[in-house]
Amino acid sequence: MARGRSAGYEDQRELILERAAQLFAQRGYTAASMNEVAEACGLSKPALYHYFRDKYDLLVHIAEGHVSRLQLLVAEVEQQQLPPEQRLRTLIERFVLEYASAKHAHRVLTEDVKFLKDEDRRRILGSERGMVEHFSSAIGQQWPQVATAGLTTPTAMLLFGMINWMFTWFRPEGSLTYEHMAPLVADLFFGGVPAMRLPPPTNP
Repeated sequence: MARGRSAGYEDQRELILERAAQLFAQRGYTAASMNEVAEACGLSKPALYHYFRDKYDLLVHIAEGHVSRLQLLVAEVEQQQLPPEQRLRTLIERFVLEYASAKHAHRVLTEDVKFLKDEDRRRILGSERGMVEHFSSAIGQQWPQVATAGLTTPTAMLLFGMINWMFTWFRPEGSLTYEHMAPLVADLFFGGVPAMRLPPPTNP
């Protein structure tokens, strides 16, 4: 009979992914080693291989796990069936706060996706595109004129450009926290979109 997993198996896997994400984010995927991951987790290298096949397996799980959590966040917001402005504001603020708790995984997803095999990269980037579509839909619902101009996706990508790169400069050790920044990002976006000078719709 096959031996069952210990009660703490999943907790240990999550710890390994967290420590590996931190190492990959700080040193880069190619520079970090399985020996360093094992040491950071307080495990022997053979014990580490009990949880993950190799370093590439860690990379896939870090990237896919981060995207899966963002997908779940989007689903939770959509289930609330909020009015357009509150829907979009909630999405923005929830994403900023999620990135705060997953900044290492987010850096890995942003900078190390190029190391994924084609099939894995297509799957994970496809999930990312699905989230962009949700934001594009929310933007079009809030500002129909942006949808008419065919600019919901570019506008969503500008928003993600603002959110995605906060981890490169923002240091929450000061007087500002991510909880302070989340509504500021939403306010900046909501103040900026109505000021856009939209081009006339192009003829089909």
